[in-house]
Amino acid sequence: MHDNADLLIDNLNALGVDFVFGVPGGAIEPFFNALARRSADGPTLVVARHETGAAFMAEGYARETGKMGVCCSTTGPGATNMITGVASAYAEETPLLVITAQTALRKFGRNALQESSCTALDILAMYRHCTRYNTLVSHPEQFATKLRAAIMAAHRSPPGPAHLSVPSDVFRAEAEAGGEPAVHRLSQRIRSTDAQAVDELAELIASARKPVLFLGKDCGEAIGEIVAFAERTGTPFVSGPGGKRWMDAAQPLYRGVFGFAGHRLAEQTIHDPNVDLILAVGAQITELGTGGWQAALLGERLVHIGASLEHFARTPMARLHVHGDPRLVFESLNARLMATSRPPTEPAVLAVDDPAACRSDAVPLKPQRLMTSLTRRLPEAFRVFVDAGNAWAWCTHYFLGTRSDGRYHIAMALGSMGWAIGAAVGSAVASRSATLCITGDGSYLMAGQEITVAIEQRVPLVLVVLNDGALGMVKHGQRLGRSEPIGFGLPAIDFSKIAEAMGVEGIVIRTPVELEAIDWARLGAKPGPTLVDVRIDSEESPPMAQRVKGLAESGTPGG
Repeated sequence: MHDNADLLIDNLNALGVDFVFGVPGGAIEPFFNALARRSADGPTLVVARHETGAAFMAEGYARETGKMGVCCSTTGPGATNMITGVASAYAEETPLLVITAQTALRKFGRNALQESSCTALDILAMYRHCTRYNTLVSHPEQFATKLRAAIMAAHRSPPGPAHLSVPSDVFRAEAEAGGEPAVHRLSQRIRSTDAQAVDELAELIASARKPVLFLGKDCGEAIGEIVAFAERTGTPFVSGPGGKRWMDAAQPLYRGVFGFAGHRLAEQTIHDPNVDLILAVGAQITELGTGGWQAALLGERLVHIGASLEHFARTPMARLHVHGDPRLVFESLNARLMATSRPPTEPAVLAVDDPAACRSDAVPLKPQRLMTSLTRRLPEAFRVFVDAGNAWAWCTHYFLGTRSDGRYHIAMALGSMGWAIGAAVGSAVASRSATLCITGDGSYLMAGQEITVAIEQRVPLVLVVLNDGALGMVKHGQRLGRSEPIGFGLPAIDFSKIAEAMGVEGIVIRTPVELEAIDWARLGAKPGPTLVDVRIDSEESPPMAQRVKGLAESGTPGG
């Protein structure tokens, strides 16, 4: 018999999805049975240690492959555990198919174990505000139709998670005839451009004295055309923290990160009174990405370019909104614009706030020195995932890579601690390539058990733990904001020994000499994970004053 669980696998195969991330349980067992039966011709199951980790892994997989990520959980606590990871993907606009199980339909309303129907713990209501599509498959014959709708919703603009809540007996029911997958059409992206708006944009650019580009995280597919435009017209560009993944820090026209933990050169570029046009491309317009919605950026000089109409609601002050695929927009601009008659833009050196700390031989190790060393010595093959907390600030400001291939990942929309650990595992499972996760000791204590998935999958994952014995962003946020010092302390922990107890190579770094001795190429070539416990100077304050100022203005204490 070909049941609905088999039909789901058929659709995943048609999409090219080769991994499913989840945690087993009674109600989800029919789907796991199908994965086992179809192991020769279906996706491979990767079992996470926690359902939130499964969703983070699915997001990392989606970032790595460009395909839809898939995560699943059993009913009740399995589904509630997964919500944070799903909400993160929703905020980051990452396409996921989220499958949660339900008890059998005949048990609804009878207080069954882990029941999460509308008459018990209403999972559908919980997922409503963090998904693009959210439905209970209440009859077996609904399955194929609702699955197609979920796939379409996950890929529309803006993309995001689509949730199917499936009772166990619906999974076991025979699939209806005619439910064969047609997902090559359901998952296609519709690319269009507002030609009239592009015409207006070309006129604005032609008459501008000094334009600037502000690049967000969604400009990746267009980055080649954007840089060609910048070079042709002599237009300098800055990025938000998320847009940094597409930036070559050595590019002469790049002026650094604007916003959270950004660079003074980027601030000067945006605040330059001679700038009369700012082109924001693929930018969601978030608090951290805009330096707390700075008026210098979000004013009448702004033109907002992007594929999501939803994003334009955050820039009502813009002079012009250009709805369209950024790559098509800049292809059109490059085809019609002549070389600039403006004076050539002078190359600029991207400077950091504390260059002395970047060279310091002091012990404890300066985090600035760590990031500078990674910039110099990390092989280009590495994917890099940065976790929430102090790692955000140190990496955004001091890790200055020269690649523009999108392999640097950060998730600042929801800001989930532990995101980078799961996402790095999912990426490494997909790529089987060297992957670096930079996380904090607080995040590792939340989600560090997912390193055992990397053991099981034999992937070359290197976890760098910034070990300063504190929830660093809270600690320094309280200090900078002059709040009461409370709740940030962590016990002294040797994370390398925890790793070794799990069968993972553990390395402790205390000094610059030990840091420079690390063979990153060796670690990135291993068939298994490594944990590098870096004892950083806990008194070094990260470049997060702007975030503290924003909290103070909102009346919120602490970091």
